[in-house]
Amino acid sequence: MNTTVVFSAEEWQSLAHDHKQRIGAYTDPLLQLHKQGVRHPVYDFLFSYYYLSAGALKRWHPGAGGIIANPSADRPAPHAGTKFYRAVSPDAVAGLPHGGWTVDVTEFGRQRAKMLAFVERLLSATASRDAKLSCFGLHEWAMAYRSEVHGIRHASVPLRLGAQGTDDVVESHKISCSHFDAFRFYAPEARQMNHLQPTRDTMVEFEQPGCLHANMDLYKWASKLLPAISSSLLADCFELAWDIRVVDMQASPYDLADWGFEPIRIETPEGKATYVQAQRGFVERSQALRGRLIASIEQLRAVAA
Repeated sequence: MNTTVVFSAEEWQSLAHDHKQRIGAYTDPLLQLHKQGVRHPVYDFLFSYYYLSAGALKRWHPGAGGIIANPSADRPAPHAGTKFYRAVSPDAVAGLPHGGWTVDVTEFGRQRAKMLAFVERLLSATASRDAKLSCFGLHEWAMAYRSEVHGIRHASVPLRLGAQGTDDVVESHKISCSHFDAFRFYAPEARQMNHLQPTRDTMVEFEQPGCLHANMDLYKWASKLLPAISSSLLADCFELAWDIRVVDMQASPYDLADWGFEPIRIETPEGKATYVQAQRGFVERSQALRGRLIASIEQLRAVAA
């Protein structure tokens, strides 16, 4: 099966403009802070831990099966000659008087075969599991454990309960983080306290849809699927990651009041309830996006067939 959609120059330029505006609402204020030499303790993570720059995130892509028309014979679309795009001649399909460009899904699939297989396996396994909602965001606290010895990851903001208060919270709770890329940043003394011992090799086995970081990572997997997925799907994953990052840091041991963030006091019953309520909403959003990402991988194969 080979499904294609042709975007006229007017159509894709409008979509590209809207996408740039959508992403710019998040990234432009951050860039202004950076020009002033200020780093944001919450949002900068999305551009340091994840590899897409703000500029790359703003670029619009139609996804597998989309063909974008050249505006004129002497003015190609900006996708011309970029990685994983191939030219489409004017006589190949209707609606391309000056030719156009499309994602070379065959080449993308060939070069990214291992990644595609892994991402599909990981997302499918995660989507099949029930959400576990009993971690209460304690991974951030475990990272800050024994801070008087090891320091803290976010040195620009103080610990809300101080070093000893943070240690007390860690020591008085059961820690059950299933996400390796959080667990690996634990303070050494906190690792043995974790009920699970996740590794890179057990990601497919351990990931579950209640994990904030597993859900935030949908943005990572979406970015790895570019340009074979649409920018609208990428943006949806980014916005989920943005919202999760806020809750992740509100529930952390850090005092972010000066940045306008109220704490979610997970050391209290009320704070735990607030965290779980937010977690449930992220489960619903993330499961829908997992389904769309899996469907996009399946569509990529269909277009390539």
